[in-house]
Amino acid sequence: QVQLVESGGGLVQAGGSLRLSCAASGRTFGSSAMGWFRQAPGKEREFVAAISWSGGSTYYADSVKGRFTISRDNAKNMLYLQMSSLKLEDTALYYCARTNRPVAGGAHRREKEYQYWGQGTQVTVSS
Repeated sequence: QVQLVESGGGLVQAGGSLRLSCAASGRTFGSSAMGWFRQAPGKEREFVAAISWSGGSTYYADSVKGRFTISRDNAKNMLYLQMSSLKLEDTALYYCARTNRPVAGGAHRREKEYQYWGQGTQVTVSS
């Protein structure tokens, strides 16, 4: 089993930045993609960003492209999301997720590709 724990959320003013972290534990061996999803109040959970096992490929939702940067440190079993130029619309509960098999191309954007999920960390952006 794989356990994921997010951290780094908080309250930030619009235009500010925040860095989210996700620590993975358990059987983290094998190739996998990792991603960030978010769920705003009253809305469905949506894809934010994803990264391949090697970190060579990254994927972003159009709404965050150019503002967010996803990265991973496999040696430390860590996933990160650097968020900048934050907007009110970024307010949401952010989830870290991991696949249990290789994922190619646009499949990284599919929520159903991810088998392991964290509990989420809240990000609130104020104006």
